[in-house]
Formats: sequence, structure tokens, C-alpha cells
Amino acid sequence: MTLLHLFDLDGTLMYGTAAPVELSRQLGLGAEIAELERAFGAREIGPQEFSVAAHALWAELTPAHVRAAFDGAPWLAGIQEVWQEIRERGDYCAVISLSPSFFVELLLEWGAHAAHGSVFPEVPFTRPVDVTGILTPKDKVTVADRLCSRFGLDRADCVAYGDSATDAVLFDAVPVSVAVNARPALAERATHIYEGRDLRDAYQLVASARPGVEAS
Repeated sequence: MTLLHLFDLDGTLMYGTAAPVELSRQLGLGAEIAELERAFGAREIGPQEFSVAAHALWAELTPAHVRAAFDGAPWLAGIQEVWQEIRERGDYCAVISLSPSFFVELLLEWGAHAAHGSVFPEVPFTRPVDVTGILTPKDKVTVADRLCSRFGLDRADCVAYGDSATDAVLFDAVPVSVAVNARPALAERATHIYEGRDLRDAYQLVASARPGVEAS
């Protein structure tokens, strides 16, 4: 049985923070992004409004800032090792995130088969955000379906990893899910729960339960 592992980024692969927060810190805009994050978490604004506001906030963003934010982020340990093992088993791994595509796609360097984020213009910005390219929680399922088609699988072959309400729709759409340092409302929906800072341990919950296979 071939599996497709679908990973959220913010708060899941990245411990206790999010790509927009790390990008904003590079520009000294921690307070400003904190207010946007608060408004988004309180559902005062949606993904499109958040992205347009973040785009305006990042007017001075450069590729060097993006790389520094990525390299300095508090990632869970073992991400590359887990993705290598997934590949060696003949399975697939992908990242689906509401965060900017220019950040999410850097995870292809670590061995993800695919990485999908909200479509932003290239950095430094010379164009506005096209809001039709901004992902919503429901779009995570749409992207997952496209990936299943690409890899010759279906939803029954998927495992989702996430931490927050933006992952709930995807958790409800697939048979196996891992709540990673998650909020209680999402943990209640998950088939597995992990608290900690090593993706190898979160992955072990699924891999060790796979018939006939032992996780390394």
C-alpha cells in the first residue's frame, strides 16, 4: 500500500511559530504580524485579507530575508530524515500550507515531492497579490486531491499532519491524521496525537502501525 503524507507547515513542521512571523521578524515587524495573526486566529479576517495585508507589510522583503527566515526558523528535528524514509518506502510526501508559496517551496530542497502554498508574486515584490491564488483551509483538500491524481492514489491512501483549525477540513477528508502540537479542537479529530519537537517520533505513530513494516 502506497501512502501520501500531507504536512502542514506553520505550527506543525515549524515549532510554535509560522512562516509569516519569521519573515516579519527579518524586517523588525514582529508586533505588526502578531496583530494580523491575532485577527486571523479570531476569524476577524480570512486568508485573502491576511495575505494582502502581509504583502503590504513586506514591501522591503528581499530573497536574503526569505532565506534567513527559513534557515533560522525553529523546525522540528528529523524532517529530512522522515522524508527520506518516506521516499525509500516508495511513499510520497508533500507540504500544503496557507503561507506564501515562495517560502513553502523551499521545502522541496529537503526532499518533499511537492510543496504548495498561497501564490505570492516573486520577491522583491513588484506586483500585487492575486487573491485567487490564496489558499483556504478547504483548498487543502483540493490540493490533496490533485496530488492523489498525480501519484495515482486517492484520499484513502493519505495521512495528514497538522496543528490548527486550518487543518480540520483535511483531517476530516482522510482516514489517518496526526495532530502535531495541536490545539485541542483539532486533536479531537485526529487518529494520532503527538507532542514534542521531533518529526521522527510523530511519523513513528503512523509508520509503526503500518502492517508488515517497522519504522526505523
